[in-house]
Amino acid sequence: MGAILEVGTLHYVVLSFLLFLVGVVGIIVRRNMIVVLMSLELVLNSVNLNLVAFSYANGDLTGQVFAVFSIAVAAGEAAVGLGILVALFRLRQTTELDKATELSG
Repeated sequence: MGAILEVGTLHYVVLSFLLFLVGVVGIIVRRNMIVVLMSLELVLNSVNLNLVAFSYANGDLTGQVFAVFSIAVAAGEAAVGLGILVALFRLRQTTELDKATELSG
């Protein structure tokens, strides 16, 4: 039988980096507000994964407490973002960010 691979902090950091990369690419490339909001959630979750992984590695609960607060902030951000999305859809009949020029000078 093969040796069982132990999952260490480096594995979590690599996974977090990949989630962060996918999220940033989604924010930059996509123009649909729903996809941008989901990509922003990926970025925030990658930060939470790092916080929890390093907190566990150091034997401290501080990172996990920050992750819980970050999840609460992300929930508020999602609610506000969806409210803005509904208002944009009622105004422009689309969720494309290129059409959202209401506040541009």
